[in-house]
Amino acid sequence: MATKDSTKKVSSEKIEFLFKKENYMIILAGVVVLIVGYFLMSGGSQKPNEFNTDEIYSFRRITLAPIVVIIGYVIVMFGILKKPKE
Repeated sequence: MATKDSTKKVSSEKIEFLFKKENYMIILAGVVVLIVGYFLMSGGSQKPNEFNTDEIYSFRRITLAPIVVIIGYVIVMFGILKKPKE
């Protein structure tokens, strides 16, 4: 039987990522802002029979948290679309 040479040549090509370090840092900052926004949105009553309207419909959950989440998504989109310096 003839044996095939199954060894692969190791190329010395440098692996290039899709984004540069600056883009990844911006995306990471956006993800942190998203986590903060979702944390602001969370919470509420722990008792299922209790409905506290002041707590559920507070400024923090109805206004502030969605604005922070939208800002986080804008930061992530900016990090994706930003053209890296070369």
